[in-house]
This record gives sequence, C-alpha cells and structure tokens, in this order.
Amino acid sequence: MRQSDIHINRVDWPVVIIYFVLVIFGWFNIYAAVYDSQAPQSMFDMSINSGQQLVRIGISVVIIILIMAADYRLFENLAIPLYLAFIVLLILTPFVGKEVNGQVLSIGVGSFRIQPGEFAKFGTALALAKFMERPTFDLTKVNYQARAFGVLLLPIALILLQPDTGTALVYFSLLLMFYREGFPAKYYVLGIGMIAVVLLSLGIENNLYLAGAILLVCLFLILLGKRSWKKTIVFSLIGLGLIAFTYSIDFVVSKLPTHQQNRIMVLFNPNLDPLGVGWNVTQSKIAIGSGGLFGKGYLEGTQTKFDFVPEQHTDFIFCTLGEEFGWMGSLVVISLFIALLVRIVIMAERQKNRFSRIYGYCVLSIIMFHFMINIAMTIGLFPVVGIPLPFFSYGGSSLWSFTFLLFIFIKMDASRASQLGRIS
Repeated sequence: MRQSDIHINRVDWPVVIIYFVLVIFGWFNIYAAVYDSQAPQSMFDMSINSGQQLVRIGISVVIIILIMAADYRLFENLAIPLYLAFIVLLILTPFVGKEVNGQVLSIGVGSFRIQPGEFAKFGTALALAKFMERPTFDLTKVNYQARAFGVLLLPIALILLQPDTGTALVYFSLLLMFYREGFPAKYYVLGIGMIAVVLLSLGIENNLYLAGAILLVCLFLILLGKRSWKKTIVFSLIGLGLIAFTYSIDFVVSKLPTHQQNRIMVLFNPNLDPLGVGWNVTQSKIAIGSGGLFGKGYLEGTQTKFDFVPEQHTDFIFCTLGEEFGWMGSLVVISLFIALLVRIVIMAERQKNRFSRIYGYCVLSIIMFHFMINIAMTIGLFPVVGIPLPFFSYGGSSLWSFTFLLFIFIKMDASRASQLGRIS
C-alpha cells in the first residue's frame, strides 16, 4: 500500500492521541475497579478484566490499521449493505442471542460475543450519510424527513424489542446531525418543551398544579398577543393537548418494567430506596465525592476495593476515576472528551463532500451523548440506563464500535483532498 493511499501525513493526530490516551487511561481504571489488595493480580492477567481488555485494545489497533489502509470510498460503497447487515443481526438477536438479566443483547459463538446494537450505530450513521448526501436532499420537506426518520427509527424499534432502552436512546442523539443539515428548529423547541413537561410531571406529585400552570401560560400568551380568534383557538388547543399529555405520562410510566420505573423515581427522590434501587447511584456519588480534589491515589479507592458500586468497571467506571484521581483527574478526562468533540466539529466542517460531513456529525452526536449521559448517570442527574463511557468502559463491543465509528471518520478526513463534491 503506497503512503499516498494511506494519507498518513494528513491524519488528524490530535484526535488519534486523545483516543489512545482515553483508552489507556480507561484500561488502568478497569484494573483499579477489579483490583483486590488482599490477592493482587497482574493487570496483564488474562483471568481478570484488565487482561481481557488489553486483548481488546490490541484488536482495536488491528481495526485501526485496516481502516487507515482501506480506500476511503469503501465506507461509502458499503454504507447500505452494512446497515442492512446490522438490521438482520438485530432481527436475529432476540431469537439466537444470550439472555442476561432479562435482556437479549449479544450474539456469538462460545465466549466470543458481540452486541449488534453497538455496531449498528456506525452502520446507521453511514446509511444516513449515504441517504442524505445528495444536494437535493432537503430536511425541511416532509418526504425527505420521512426517509431520514425511517432509516433512524428501524434500528431503534428493533433494539427496544431486546429490550435495551439505553442503547435505543443513543440513536436519538443523531437528531443533532439532523439539525446541522437543516431539520426545522421548531421541532426541537417542541421536543424540549415536551421533555420539560415530562420532567415536571414526574417531579410534581399532583399533576393538577402543572395543568393549572399550563393553562395560565396559555392564557397569558392569548392576552399578550393580538386578539385573534384563530390564535385563541390554537393556544387553547395547545394547552389542552399539553394537559392531556401531562396526565398520560403517569399511565405510560406505569406500563414500563418495574426496574425502569424505579430508576425514574430514584432520579427525583434519591432517598426513596437507598439500600435497594437507589444503591448504585448513592454509592457512585459517595465514591466520587470521597475522592476530594486530588483523589485517594491509584488502587487506593475504598469504595472500589469493597465492591460498593456494582458494574464499576463498565457503566460506572467514572466513579473509579473520581475516587482515585479526584476532581482534578475527572477534570482532565472531561477536558479530553471536550477537546475530542471540538476537534470532531472542526474536522466535520472542513470536509469537501456532504457524505463525510454528515457522518462526522453523526460521530460527534453519538460520542457526545454517551459522554454526557454516562457521567450524568453516575452523579444522579439521569436515570441508570446502561450507557458506557466511550473508550473507557470495559467491553469489546463498546470499544470496537467506537473505534470503527471514530477512525472511519479520521480516514475520511485524511482523504478529504481526494474527495469530490460540494457542501450544500
């Protein structure tokens, strides 16, 4: 392979360096999460999580080399076939997958298993970029909106059947890319308003108060505007719709599985069941808070040593960081993620064709959503939904899917001088 084909000199090395710093730092924290001071084992020991994660990191390096050696047009040509392949895997997962805690998320042979829902993220991102790359594709028009949402909602529906609410939520982060590509802002305002109503409805014990507040706001808008019977009818219908929506929330929540109901209730009342459903979040906050400014020191976390926080090497890996490296260590990692996200925006905006730009914003959306929700989850600002911290949390499917997601874009960016097309 000629060096000109690999475009090694055009690789965005700051992003690559941030990736490896996060992966290696995550590996050290995975070891800390399973470290037993009474019977210490080498972090290279294949019988513990850190040793197994090291193998996965090695496989990730192979993935990176293969991606960077490939022709950048390969990913565009395979966008639809990959998407369809992942859809087939998502359909098969409930039938041939392994059930864990009431969920069927992974398929495979023997000990080697993957989660199609994780890998379908970059498949969906590629498919959306392919569908939307034409200059005539206009997200302000209903027919184009229907096509884009069709591509997005199909994997979401299949993942919800597993059921895996956390992973399904990640796909909605791609609405950020929709906004960049022209999806009307009024829908985001409406969505944010509905989310606010949901949060208020869940946080206020008596929905009658919220209904009264909605009526007052609508009445104020009617009196503030011109006295038009059309506007009066519109605002009245909006008010009645919001009130009906408010009272429907309790019904919808009551139909959720019990563990999901409990997670939502704990978000608004952390002391509801501190020894039961609230245990994870309570202990996670204790671990992070006990780290102080500079932390207790590497492998010195008491919350970690005594297994107070379940799933500390996966979804709650951030509390290991907070306990042992403190506020400063957490700040460094958060700063690295922010630097990575800013760099991805810069890379996306300098692409020479729409396909690469759209895919770049998909990468930004997915990584940012994982980063924000995982940390919010560990400090009690979001329900526990099983979303890993990118490049940090233990697990092959998570690490490999994020590696594919990011380095496909790095390859596109390194090849941008060869790309044809225009940004519209």
